[in-house]
Amino acid sequence: MPQIRAVNTLILGAGAAGMMAAAHAGPDVLVIDHAKAPGEKIRISGGGRCNFTNMDVTPANYLSENPHFCKSALARYTQWDFIELVSRHGIAWHEKTLGQLFCDDKATQIIDMLLVEMRKAKADLWLRTSVKDLAHRDGAFHATLEREGQMQTVVAKNLVLATGGKSIPKMGATGLAYDIARQFDHAVTETRPALVPFTFDKGRFADLAGVAVDSTLSNDRARFAEALLFTHRGLSGPAVLQLSSYWREGETIHADLLPGTDVVTHLKTARHNNGKRALTTELGHLLPAKLVASLATEHDLTGTLADLNNSRMDAIAALLGDWQVKPTGTEGYRTAEVTLGGISTEGFDSKTLMSKSLPGLYTIGEAIDVTGWLGGYNFQWAWASGVAAGQAIAQSRPKA
Repeated sequence: MPQIRAVNTLILGAGAAGMMAAAHAGPDVLVIDHAKAPGEKIRISGGGRCNFTNMDVTPANYLSENPHFCKSALARYTQWDFIELVSRHGIAWHEKTLGQLFCDDKATQIIDMLLVEMRKAKADLWLRTSVKDLAHRDGAFHATLEREGQMQTVVAKNLVLATGGKSIPKMGATGLAYDIARQFDHAVTETRPALVPFTFDKGRFADLAGVAVDSTLSNDRARFAEALLFTHRGLSGPAVLQLSSYWREGETIHADLLPGTDVVTHLKTARHNNGKRALTTELGHLLPAKLVASLATEHDLTGTLADLNNSRMDAIAALLGDWQVKPTGTEGYRTAEVTLGGISTEGFDSKTLMSKSLPGLYTIGEAIDVTGWLGGYNFQWAWASGVAAGQAIAQSRPKA
């Protein structure tokens, strides 16, 4: 006969959002996770230093079928609130490019901080625990759990879905939250890998693997000025990861390989100074030589600078300013940093993150259809949505 435990709140998922919610949801909270350690995505993030938020968070940095949904939570728990928490725990941090904040030391400091906050709130954590059955009856959620080989039943007034999306399945990511949402009659939007490298057929850029350039990458919906990295499989780097959230199969992407450079003026000056120089040699002063050689296999970059007339210089400037390629696809959930889409926001209250149709059901973090840019934005959504749900749960408890 399974043991039965009654709690006020059961949180599924001991990641960033789940732990943050547990720290704010008041007493009698149980957090469960199938992993052997909490906060695994935190641990590997930011090269092991955790890009825990961004100085410039705004709702415009998020994608959702309802772009207004994230506004309330982000406004009530800001990046400055999390920075204050980090500083209060004595965690040294620094700003990198584009407002990205990282730990000076290691990402596990953020996990340890959240565990301390959970202990202060008297929340319990069960690891190596999985959900075998879940139902809602008599005003409560009844969960059958397997914990290290033993079956247990937990009865909870509140259930928080914080199991994330489908990205990085090798860490145990699944679509559990989506299945539970559907079970309780909530819609799930289309989901797809996001913040993910592009792939191309036949190792198109394999010879350029490791070459990086500053670029401006764009399509009809978005534009990002960051680094572009060539890989054995295709294209990666911050600009690519960002644009992948806005890309669909079959679409062409556009790259300005020399942002801020007036290519025509540069070539005219170089022609005047040294007309005998090979065009490819001069372009090698602007771009990595390997990239120039690759471009020369597909475009006419023959001859010397003296051979260049105005129309040919215009053509070269157009090539480098609007280099166009069509990815075959992406590397998929295996390497995607996040999942685009998720549980539809339509059925949830943006202030509390609680279901409009089933009181006591909450969804937070990556599980719901709110996806941030690269650079700490998804962690900030995890903190903000976790606090919003946690505070709503705490405030819903009857006053003693």
